[in-house]
Amino acid sequence: MNNQIYLDNAATTKVAPEVFEVVKKYSEELYGNAGSLHTLGQKSKNAIIEAKNILKAKLGAKTGDIIFTGCGTEANNLAIKGIVLSLPLEQKRHLIISEIEHDCVLNASKWLAQLGINVDVTYLPVDKQGLINPQDVKNLLRPETVLVSVMQANNEIGTIEPIAEIGKICRENKVLFHTDASQSFTKFPLNIEEDYVDMVTINAHKIHGPKGVAALYVKENINLTPLLHGGGQEKGFRSGTENIPGIMGFATAVNLHTKSDILNMTNLRDNFIKQILSEIPNTSLNGHPTLRLCNNINISFEGINAPSLVLMLDSYGISASVSSACNSLSLEPSHVARAIRGTSAKMDTIRFSLSKYTTEAELSFTFDKLKQIVESLRK
Repeated sequence: MNNQIYLDNAATTKVAPEVFEVVKKYSEELYGNAGSLHTLGQKSKNAIIEAKNILKAKLGAKTGDIIFTGCGTEANNLAIKGIVLSLPLEQKRHLIISEIEHDCVLNASKWLAQLGINVDVTYLPVDKQGLINPQDVKNLLRPETVLVSVMQANNEIGTIEPIAEIGKICRENKVLFHTDASQSFTKFPLNIEEDYVDMVTINAHKIHGPKGVAALYVKENINLTPLLHGGGQEKGFRSGTENIPGIMGFATAVNLHTKSDILNMTNLRDNFIKQILSEIPNTSLNGHPTLRLCNNINISFEGINAPSLVLMLDSYGISASVSSACNSLSLEPSHVARAIRGTSAKMDTIRFSLSKYTTEAELSFTFDKLKQIVESLRK
């Protein structure tokens, strides 16, 4: 067993060996600027086209385009702000955003509402398992609604949302639908046509690809105002020299998760949850018991301070987290915890997130130390 047991894969993943070799190749050998006319430049340009086709195929998209960005946060901001800012200033705009979205979606929508350009935002509630009721979306639609944004699966509690039902409601009412699939991409099915999705955010470093590259899929005939203005790369939607090593690393990572990997992670997840709930008293599972990501385990330990538990696990070489990486230094329960647990939300929750490289032996060692630490802290 490795000295380090990494169970924080929802925050980021290690770069797969296959990906590393591709990144190395496009850093040392095929390093041309895609905007250059010479051979190296044209090879880079063709690499971008190849990568886009790979990502579109994985999404089941026959049309539309992939816009490469520097991170999932940028892609989400481009989707939310890009739609709102593309409309005439005098036009009323209404957004529907789930209350458990990633901070970048929530903060982007709040920023727009403060601009003074007639933007109103409605936040969709979730139930105690983090699920959205599609009927709530239908009830909240207005004539001026321009966009609905609901993540496919939550990054903290792993709950998978009914995006096909939500997407169909949006499509029937001629409202654009965006989903942040940063956590779920390649781990749970997503099809642009079958799920009625207009824009999708996907991310490389959550699937054993490199950091610093993500993408926004945009269906054809959607007008976006770019966040960055410059040389007009990415068809004008995202100016700046393209990160070819990252882009090709992303494309390589897309097909790393096999059906066998998904099944193995699901089995490891279920067994670990069962062991914790049955052998450590006063614990509870957060999120939906079955409609959850194959690698997500989110547990509340009554009477335990979560940051203390994370640090004590770390002393044994076990990496876990209290919530999302963006909120890990906060001393307050996350907005997701408050949404599902209300006033009973406390800093008593730990997230373990697995990868295709996680082993049964690692989880067995983790459970033994976890049980020992919880008993010690409760005393």
